[in-house]
Amino acid sequence: MLLFFGGSLYMSIRISRKKENADGYMTGGGKIGFGISAASMTATWIWASSMYASATSGYMYGISGPVHYGLWGALMILLIYPFGRRIRKVAPKAHTIAEVMFARHGRSSQLLLAGSNVLGSVISLTSNLIAGGALISMLSPFSFTQGIVAIAIGVLAYTLWSGFRASVLTDFAQVLAMLGAVAIIVPVVFFAAGGPDLFVTGASNLTPQQGDFFSSDAFFNQGAPYIAAVLAYAIGNQTIAQRLFAVREDLIKKTFVTATFGYGASIIGIGMLGVLALYAGVEPMDGDVNNLIPQMAATYLPPVLICLFFVMIIGSLSSTADSDMTALSSIMMADVYGQNIAGKKNANPKTMLLVGRLTMVGATAAALCFASMQFNILDLLVFVGAIWGALVFPVIASFYWNRVTNVAFSAAVVLGLAAFLPVRFEWIDLSGGLGIVSDVLSVIGIGVVLALMAFGFFGLRIAIGVGALSIVASAPFAIGFLHIYPVLSGSLVAYAVSTIVCVVLTMLNQKKRFDFDLIKQRTGEFDTTDTEIMIATERLLKDEDAAGDGALAGKDA
Repeated sequence: MLLFFGGSLYMSIRISRKKENADGYMTGGGKIGFGISAASMTATWIWASSMYASATSGYMYGISGPVHYGLWGALMILLIYPFGRRIRKVAPKAHTIAEVMFARHGRSSQLLLAGSNVLGSVISLTSNLIAGGALISMLSPFSFTQGIVAIAIGVLAYTLWSGFRASVLTDFAQVLAMLGAVAIIVPVVFFAAGGPDLFVTGASNLTPQQGDFFSSDAFFNQGAPYIAAVLAYAIGNQTIAQRLFAVREDLIKKTFVTATFGYGASIIGIGMLGVLALYAGVEPMDGDVNNLIPQMAATYLPPVLICLFFVMIIGSLSSTADSDMTALSSIMMADVYGQNIAGKKNANPKTMLLVGRLTMVGATAAALCFASMQFNILDLLVFVGAIWGALVFPVIASFYWNRVTNVAFSAAVVLGLAAFLPVRFEWIDLSGGLGIVSDVLSVIGIGVVLALMAFGFFGLRIAIGVGALSIVASAPFAIGFLHIYPVLSGSLVAYAVSTIVCVVLTMLNQKKRFDFDLIKQRTGEFDTTDTEIMIATERLLKDEDAAGDGALAGKDA
């Protein structure tokens, strides 16, 4: 671990600048190339929590679990790029989605998006520390608490000074280590656990649903909720948006397509460790499914490969933990200080850097406190994704539909969350009429999710057709029973309610039309380089000279 974090710190020091730039600290200036961007996108999406959650899904639902988890997660990366190209077109130099929402709607919409990202990134950082702590406590004499402290300090050390630039550079090395480790470790564990014969001898350990590749149990409890949750991650998550704003605009498609394949192969592969544990009859240590991956490694890998496995997990959690830190710092720098405290014109880049670094320290301390509670990682992921589900339609609509107002956006998000919480946590009895209402909204949510997917690639007309067709096709089967799956229902209800409210309030707006060109004027760089100052000064002098010559000519005339 010392070698890993020491190497990351060395890389960060090599790229450090004596005078750090606030815009570079947040997005690398929007000029990151293909290789670094694709690796960083892949590494950020392949986090330790996703590895652990994929293995948990395999253990709970059989072979279809990791397939649902990895396939839909990969598809969501692919879905980002058509929306991403539109976002970069209207806001080429923005730093956060919340900053763009401020330019598009105003303060309340910005704070809703920024607040959800603060919560999401802290939970994400927490879950990565949990994954690392479980690994260290399993494979070393150190305790869980010592493990999470060591990882938190290690990630903070190499990220603190250079921010986003350090994150993307170390991501490149980390993703190479992760992909190589997955390709070696999973086959070794497979043959050490019994090879092909394991699927015969261990079949008795599976329930009929776990043995069914097309398991409805896996789809309704894992696949379908994850489709909804990860679409929300793709649109609302600042760690993804940050890379969208960082990569060169002409490389967006290539970057996200490459990351799609890298993520899918890795996560489905590592999830098979959970499937192997299920067939082998392994019981999670202390009854905690978060221990499955390190437990399988400790049981079946020789010492040399345990070291490689350790690098894989530490690399995956570090790549996402530093992304969460830089995402939080960007939000505090651009949205809290840059827009709401100092104001865009008066923001001091030096103060912004101080705010960003203090944010990283504070977020690390908060995540350490939450990690000590050892939440279930899969529950955390679905919960955050569902919260973002209420934001998806209002955010996307705001980039395409010039009639969406701040009231429509804010009311849609708040009411979507208000509908999500009682359904997701079963605060109300859904066995009667309320259950039917929930199911109807869930069916509408199915249509919204599929329509948004189609809209990104094929446009509005096809999206409306896909949405309507999916609602009609799913209604006879879903109404009457879908409410018994609260994770799925909660997410779909959030989509439906936020979409209905946003559309209704927007349609009531018959006068206001938003000019998307204003976003470019209201967002942009906080730092002004010496070159830009020189160019601006030269232009000013030329204008003054021209004005003076014109005045003299008029006097002579």
